[in-house]
Amino acid sequence: QVQLVESGGGLVQAGGSLRLSCAASGRTFNMYAMGWFRQAPGKVREFVAAIRWRSDGSTYYAGSVKGRFTISRDNAKNTVYLQMNSLKPEDTAVYYCAGSETTMGTRSYEYHYWGQGTQVTVSA
Repeated sequence: QVQLVESGGGLVQAGGSLRLSCAASGRTFNMYAMGWFRQAPGKVREFVAAIRWRSDGSTYYAGSVKGRFTISRDNAKNTVYLQMNSLKPEDTAVYYCAGSETTMGTRSYEYHYWGQGTQVTVSA
């Protein structure tokens, strides 16, 4: 019903920036919120940021990225972005885009649709 495709990952030096994109297709009109999660090797998948797809577009961030990352939306393009500034080596992970039809949550099980992930590697 909904497909999500991430792009924009890559290799960057510490202190640098990257912008991730998540393009949604299919029946997106019931989407309530979009979120970003990340998972590093040997670690659990963790919440990064979320934005309300409809309504006011309010946002919420994990404490580890607040002030450095910005989530935004372009509903006309069915796309959500994650602007990542002041990147640190500990930001290295596979980043996943996710969509929820019910809530703007911080738990993976609250999201119904997932992208394939895009690798972000930050060198020291």
